[in-house]
Amino acid sequence: MTNNALDDAAGPGGLTVGATASRVEVTVRTLHHWDAIGLVRPSGRSTSGYRLYSAADLARIHRVLIYRELGLSLDDIGALLDAPTVDMTVPLRLQRAQLLDRISRLQAMVDAVDRMIEAASAGTLLSAEEQVAIFGQRWKPSLAEGAHDRWGDTPQWAQYAERAAGMTPDDWQQIADNVVTLEHDLAAAKRAGVRPGSTEANALAERHRTSIDAYFDCTLSMQVCLGKKYAADPGFTAYYDAIEPGLTLWLRDIIDANARDRGVDPDSATWT
Repeated sequence: MTNNALDDAAGPGGLTVGATASRVEVTVRTLHHWDAIGLVRPSGRSTSGYRLYSAADLARIHRVLIYRELGLSLDDIGALLDAPTVDMTVPLRLQRAQLLDRISRLQAMVDAVDRMIEAASAGTLLSAEEQVAIFGQRWKPSLAEGAHDRWGDTPQWAQYAERAAGMTPDDWQQIADNVVTLEHDLAAAKRAGVRPGSTEANALAERHRTSIDAYFDCTLSMQVCLGKKYAADPGFTAYYDAIEPGLTLWLRDIIDANARDRGVDPDSATWT
């Protein structure tokens, strides 16, 4: 019979190592280690000399497990367990406070995951009324739902949902204000005859790409694909041309020219 088998055998006066390990859900090797370093030494021995753990030993093991769950080192746990104390509620109150703190942090994590799930499903955590108030009367809350239907299974949507989960109405307002300013500057440049590929046009194209970065990381190639979509989609065309006639095609052209200047061929650009 092996030593482990003998350790697992039942004995009088307490639980064997194997039985104790099963009871507290640790390994036999762990109990042997704790015995060797003096953290938890079994109170008894069987007639054959094998370890036997009493009820008090089990209680000490459970305290070790609680302290380990709180992140204490074995040395700190040993010092805490063996320290003389008149009021045993002191370490227990400390345990309770630390557990409540951990529960609070875990609940915050759960709340964050819930917000991500909601953002991934709805497209934004803002109510319909908040969306209109922030993005203006031309904004349609159904656009967020349509965007989810179209891109909900993409990595970019997952990235957007993660960012949206942490945004407050003030954050969305700042994004909306930046977009309004950008659209005003795009329209002014179009009216002034700014040519695609010029320094001013390239700077505006980069500002446009940065505005997309608020939602997900937008590469030059992705921006080119978006510009093509603006020009091909009647909804996007109507939106931009309502700001300034011909703005949609001009925006596409400055995006293409900026990408070309930075080494990306608009004719072969892909969503990468």
